[in-house]
Amino acid sequence: MRTLLRGGRVIDPAGGSDGVADVLMTGDQVSAVGPGLTAEPGATVVDVTGLVVGPGFVDLHSHAQSIAGLRLQAMDGVTTALELEAGLMPLARAYAEAAAAGRPVNYGFSASWGAARARVLTGTEPDAQVRTTMAVLGDPRWQRSSSAPELAAWLSLLDGELADGALGIGVLMGYAPYSAPAEFLAVARLAAHAGVPVYTHVRELAEVDPATPVDGPAEITLAAAETGAALHHCHVNSTSGRHLERVLGTLDRSRREGSRVTVEAYPYGAGSTAVGAAFINPERLRLKGLGPSSVVMLESGERVADEARLRELRRADPGAACVLEFLDERVAADRALLHASLAFPDAVVASDAMPVTWSDGTRESTEWPLPPGGSTHPRTAGTFARALRLMVRETGAWTWLEAFRRCSHLPARVLDDVAPAARRKGRLDAGADADLVVLDPATITDSATYPDPTRPSAGVRHLFVAGVPVVADGELRPDALPGRALRGEPR
Repeated sequence: MRTLLRGGRVIDPAGGSDGVADVLMTGDQVSAVGPGLTAEPGATVVDVTGLVVGPGFVDLHSHAQSIAGLRLQAMDGVTTALELEAGLMPLARAYAEAAAAGRPVNYGFSASWGAARARVLTGTEPDAQVRTTMAVLGDPRWQRSSSAPELAAWLSLLDGELADGALGIGVLMGYAPYSAPAEFLAVARLAAHAGVPVYTHVRELAEVDPATPVDGPAEITLAAAETGAALHHCHVNSTSGRHLERVLGTLDRSRREGSRVTVEAYPYGAGSTAVGAAFINPERLRLKGLGPSSVVMLESGERVADEARLRELRRADPGAACVLEFLDERVAADRALLHASLAFPDAVVASDAMPVTWSDGTRESTEWPLPPGGSTHPRTAGTFARALRLMVRETGAWTWLEAFRRCSHLPARVLDDVAPAARRKGRLDAGADADLVVLDPATITDSATYPDPTRPSAGVRHLFVAGVPVVADGELRPDALPGRALRGEPR
């Protein structure tokens, strides 16, 4: 299969080029980039004049691991969507099930610290499902520290998952906030030995909870300095809240001192998690300056009225998804904090996309458009287009070259050591993977809202995964499931 994209504004964030050119895809690779390329007989020619062409977005943080969820991400410009913060276990089953069902975009998983601890500490058998990991997060047996034999047991499980091709280790430290810091350091040592990253939802900030065993951002910077491991700070916007300036300062100092610390953010003032999470506890919310009314149940839309109702919901179904409003986007100072998290030097865009579910219990749909009533966070459908709207179109904080660096190039570089195949992503030159997005720079925008979270983004005109069109002329192709597995190769 040969496809020639004719006359677009072609951006290669790896080489720093931005100019009008043609792009020729041959099979699953880019074979040539330049002006006036010849369309060979049988090639499909697509006129992309006036449009921006760049490497497809690489999302390091997507829990939306279903055809339904990943189609929304494809419409948002994503060509690779990875479940790295939480991970899945057993890894072999996760990859096998994704391959059997098919995926519209590329996929991959980290080794799940949460699932490994759950198996050892609670006897919960992992089933490679996000919802199973979410359900155990509020279990006090899982939240406690591990004994020495327990620690050795779940570290061994993680080591086995790395041998099976995990893309690093995903650590939900913020959900076990009083567990022993020595456990996290042991994970970092394992990662350093294997040559893989650690993707962390950090534990609480010292400003919010003075009783925390160690400040969350400081913990990952100390571990990075002590072990040499690559540490990735997940969603710095949601875990830092109004203490963002201090947190970014901590991360910046660590990087300037030579530690391998990377950071991600998403452009929303509300997060989403399981209602049983430790930081949704009423006492913990008060420490953050929040209350029960900051919590909205995702499926029902119920805004929690008081602490008694919140405790009831946490007891009844601790794995139920909810939205936590941590910033008020109607307030200029809070909007400035969101902007600062995205503007932080070399911060990457990552969605923290959530699964799409329906009120009848359905967790997957191969219909397109999706059936009405789907429940998720709007970041599932709109993160990347929203970031482009805010940072390029409305504020000019990023050039288009910088936008593709943040959304494509830098995320792919986080994976270079663990997954050599990632080195062909996040760039647009001969030999690069034919994972490309073509967007309208004048109209790219998010459309999803909290009341209507499955509305696809607008402005992605074409999307190619391994050279196969998944979006053509702004319309998703339901028959296209060309996504491929990205697997780790630890040393």
